[in-house]
Amino acid sequence: MKKTVKVVGAIIINECDEVLCALRSPKMSLPNYWEFPGGKIEPNESIEDAVIREIQEELDCTIKALQVFNDYTHEYEHIFVNLITVLCELVQGTPNANEHAELRWVSKSQLNKLNWAPADLPAVHELMK
Repeated sequence: MKKTVKVVGAIIINECDEVLCALRSPKMSLPNYWEFPGGKIEPNESIEDAVIREIQEELDCTIKALQVFNDYTHEYEHIFVNLITVLCELVQGTPNANEHAELRWVSKSQLNKLNWAPADLPAVHELMK
């Protein structure tokens, strides 16, 4: 039986209405796919606390979680990933790619030009509406 992993992804939108997109590094699972930055929710951790912690750890910046945007479970070959994306605003700092190969601000209309991880696609399509 496949395990389900619960993860959060931050949809950080800047003042130009661009979305912060993160390219998974060759060292990560699903290398060279774009994603909303984030990670696993720890036991007894709220969605909001998880996304704030993950962005602080991964990108060295502080965000405010505004609201859950999308909740989708994708079946990969060996695992189910329940990705909960959260609309966020950047509060302090400039995002740094500590774990990712690249960070890029992308306009919503251009999001479909990137090669997204399958679990992120429903949120991408919703953002483009």
